[in-house]
Amino acid sequence: MIAPSILSADFARLAAEAEAVSGADWLHVDVMDAHFVPNLTLGLPVVKSLLKATNIPLDCHLMIEDPARWAPPYAEAGAYNVTFHAEATDDPSAVARDIRAAGAKAGLSVKPGTPIEPYLEILRDFDTLLVMSVEPGFGGQSFMPEVLSKAKAVRALVDSGDLRLVVEIDGGINSDTIEQAAEAGIDCFVAGSAVYDTADPAAAVRDLRARAIHASHHLS
Repeated sequence: MIAPSILSADFARLAAEAEAVSGADWLHVDVMDAHFVPNLTLGLPVVKSLLKATNIPLDCHLMIEDPARWAPPYAEAGAYNVTFHAEATDDPSAVARDIRAAGAKAGLSVKPGTPIEPYLEILRDFDTLLVMSVEPGFGGQSFMPEVLSKAKAVRALVDSGDLRLVVEIDGGINSDTIEQAAEAGIDCFVAGSAVYDTADPAAAVRDLRARAIHASHHLS
């Protein structure tokens, strides 16, 4: 699965930028509040407008404080998947329950320096695990391969039947890095500049998908 990130798109043309990646599986929307991360992007009103402009399922990544308060409204608005950060709450499972009750899939994200082991027991409460392969807050950063050990650990649990969830990665994914991420067991790849900084974003999506499938032991 390829999820182009509109963080790298032209914010003045979001409807057209969504249309430009019509073959994508999800459309990744980075919501930043300038508190949890040192950047400010967009919020619920823009997401509601984008939902009217595209049929691609929205994958909302909330890099925000207090997800218990702010995450469920994204689900209520119609987002397909709503992901928040483990580091932003003391009760991730409760937030996940509220997101699911509001009608969306629930995702948990971890920063590069956050170990996955403390969260393995609660991953059954989630539909998606988003492994950050850059520090959250800004696009265009370099891929951090050391985080792939987290993906491998969770992939093993999924393959054994102990877990059922999508393993997603976000940060520095391009034609040079997607294959090693796929080899580590990633299901869904967030790509920003690798898609939107090309002349043909839809073709970039197809190329990234083909590279991931070729390298993966579990994708087909």
